[in-house]
Amino acid sequence: MSKPNLWRGMARGFAGKCPHCGQGRLFRAYLKVESPCAACGHDNGQYPADDAPPYFTILILGHVVIAPLVVLPVIWTLNPVLVLAVALPTVGALALILLPRVKGAVVGLHWAIHKNEGVVPGQGEDSGAWAPPEA
Repeated sequence: MSKPNLWRGMARGFAGKCPHCGQGRLFRAYLKVESPCAACGHDNGQYPADDAPPYFTILILGHVVIAPLVVLPVIWTLNPVLVLAVALPTVGALALILLPRVKGAVVGLHWAIHKNEGVVPGQGEDSGAWAPPEA
């Protein structure tokens, strides 16, 4: 495989593909990472996404949907029930669409910076020692 590239890894993850090979699926369920990759065998489950995907999803949605609701003057002239009836399902649907893509990008980022690669603590003769990835 080629040397890890930050943008390529994030783009592949955003597309739901394995950041290592770009061929296999990254997710086997909505947010469950496929580990190992069916195409190349790379262990994508080693890259923790934790709280970053929901945080970035909320950050993006806040700028794309909520900011215009607050800033645009036409919104303030409409019936608040109508605004909520349109805005809440829109935000919910966009969050559900965007969350797996953002998680894929975070996994791709971790792949590109070699997060969690090396010796797994408790395994091998140097149990607990960390070894940098081979160049």
